[in-house]
Amino acid sequence: MPETTALADAASHDGHRGPRPAAFGRPLRVLAWLSFIAEVIIIGTGGAVRLTGSGLGCSEWPLCTPESLVPIYEVQGIHGLIEFGNRTMTGVVGLLALAVLLLTLHAIGGRRLVMRAVWFAVGGVVAAVIAYLVTAPFGLPAFGFASGALLIAVVVAAVDSLRLTTQRRDLSALAWIVLAGVMAQAVVGGLAVLSDLNPFIVGFHYTSSLLLVCVTAAYLVRLHESGAPRERVVPKWFAIGSHVTGLALAVTIFFGVLTTGSGPHSGDANVIRDGFDATILAHVHSWPGYILAALVAALTISAWVLRLEPRRWLLVLALAILVQVGVGIWQAREGLPELLVGIHMVLASLSAAAYTVVVLRLKRPVE
Repeated sequence: MPETTALADAASHDGHRGPRPAAFGRPLRVLAWLSFIAEVIIIGTGGAVRLTGSGLGCSEWPLCTPESLVPIYEVQGIHGLIEFGNRTMTGVVGLLALAVLLLTLHAIGGRRLVMRAVWFAVGGVVAAVIAYLVTAPFGLPAFGFASGALLIAVVVAAVDSLRLTTQRRDLSALAWIVLAGVMAQAVVGGLAVLSDLNPFIVGFHYTSSLLLVCVTAAYLVRLHESGAPRERVVPKWFAIGSHVTGLALAVTIFFGVLTTGSGPHSGDANVIRDGFDATILAHVHSWPGYILAALVAALTISAWVLRLEPRRWLLVLALAILVQVGVGIWQAREGLPELLVGIHMVLASLSAAAYTVVVLRLKRPVE
């Protein structure tokens, strides 16, 4: 009887059928944090690949060489190890995303949702094998077709799972997005290698990784909240200003990606960038950056004066942007040293993650 009462209480929490945050348990919370940290780390390792000229350290994908899955140090040297290390990190990120997804499905839907996901996974593997066997004899990119089949299976499984989910659909959707995003990222990384580090593909690869950092940050925030309906806890003008700030952040990151793609760090000594003028783009990149800093400062001051909910995270965002501006000016004056560029890339992802938390703090569950 006490167990029945506890379950009923959890089911009716805040008038919502979702479980209390504590129902998800420590393992899921720990894995969710590890998933976020891993997404940040892989931006750092990806930056290391590019900044050390190791982008083509593994000349093939998904193999490292035509004959080997792993790099051969005598042939590829340190560049092969750096590139393969980043690929290995992709596997770690994927396993963490899968673990978070399965634990999330089990928490909100029990064994039924987990088993349906497993069966879709089995079907995806079968489809991938068939795609490989059908395309390989014709000299087509068989691994690419196999990866595409797996990705389609994940998308279909996500749609099926969300259709059957009656509680905490927000967490389920975020977990599925991360898993599908990691798989898509692996394919985009392969395309970057096969295209000899096309700057637009490399830039998209980085931007997608940054978005996954934001999604994992959003998952952490929602994991610690109830699934009750949410209401705005800030004035309308403040919410509008926050979203305008997000637009400035997106524009700043966009031009930052273009600037890096046109600069001296192409990812390989034999890849020469042309097209955009990196010097001009560096100035263009700074303009929305200064606007962003001003907007964040205004929001932070307003939030603390009015004692609004997101004020602490706005302070975190303001500090991140301040450091980011300082690093940006420093690296420009020093001729873009590799270490500073790498720090700038990682800080951009952390700034975007902090902004994600700020936006989510504009609302709170109705008590």
